[in-house]
Amino acid sequence: MAKVILLNGSPRKNGCTAAALGEMIKIFEAEGVETELIQVGSKDIRGCIACGKCGSLGKCVFDDLVNEVAPKFAEADGLVVGSPVYYGSPNGTLLSFLDRLFYSTGFSKQMKVGAAVVSCRRGGNTASFDVLNKYFTISGMPVASSTYWNQVHGFSADDVRKDAEGLQTMRNLARNMAFLIRAIAAEKAKSGYPQVERGAFTSFPDGK
Repeated sequence: MAKVILLNGSPRKNGCTAAALGEMIKIFEAEGVETELIQVGSKDIRGCIACGKCGSLGKCVFDDLVNEVAPKFAEADGLVVGSPVYYGSPNGTLLSFLDRLFYSTGFSKQMKVGAAVVSCRRGGNTASFDVLNKYFTISGMPVASSTYWNQVHGFSADDVRKDAEGLQTMRNLARNMAFLIRAIAAEKAKSGYPQVERGAFTSFPDGK
């Protein structure tokens, strides 16, 4: 059975972001996709210190939720990252978590399907959406889309539940994501994954 991990980057376990992710979970279950919702935003997560120890340890030097989620991410077929908007950007705790999760894990993330979800009262949604999507697009992860940008609006979870278009967007996003996961699995069984080239590394060390 396909599995999707959903990260709640809000410190509020049952807030706006949770309402959006919950709408997706209902569709995933109907589509036969296993889900696991992981609370990130309320945890004590420090940022990466660029020590490079993960290269030799095979995990982050800080043994916290990042290392707990890493093996689950390795086994998952998809990852949904949800965040509230803070000053036009995702929650800082979530960003610290994602920096360390993506950098410290040596396994290939190629063809795992990613989706970003943001919740806001009014503005900053598309800027936050763009930040989260970059974790996927640097990692060879196809990005699932919907019938609008993946966002909900409201000051509370009750407000979000009144956002008919936002919830519709979440449901369509989950259906599209489930379809992509199935399509990728079918093509992998038939032809394998696309070839990945790694030889070129542009750094301009001569300063020119």
